[in-house]
Amino acid sequence: MVENSPRAVAVSAYVIRAFVKMREEVAANAAILRRLAKIDKTLLVHDVTLREILQKLRPLLEPPPQPPKPEIGFHVKEDAVRYRVRKKN
Repeated sequence: MVENSPRAVAVSAYVIRAFVKMREEVAANAAILRRLAKIDKTLLVHDVTLREILQKLRPLLEPPPQPPKPEIGFHVKEDAVRYRVRKKN
C-alpha cells in the first residue's frame, strides 16, 4: 500500500508538523495582537491625559502680561491749536 510506504509516512509527519507550527504561530500572533491592543488602549488613555495636562500648563507657560509703562515727562491736555490759517478772499 502507498499509505504505509516510508515516503508517505515522512510526508504525513511533515504535514502534521507544518499544521502544528502554523497553529503555534497563529496563537503567538493572537497573543501579540492582544498585547498590542492593550498597549494601544493604554497609549490612548495616556495621550488624552497628556493633552489635558498640556492644556492646563499652557497658560502657566505664557509670560505674564506687562503692566502699562508710565509716561515720562510733563503732559498737559490742551485743545488743539491751528497753526495754519487760510486767508479768505
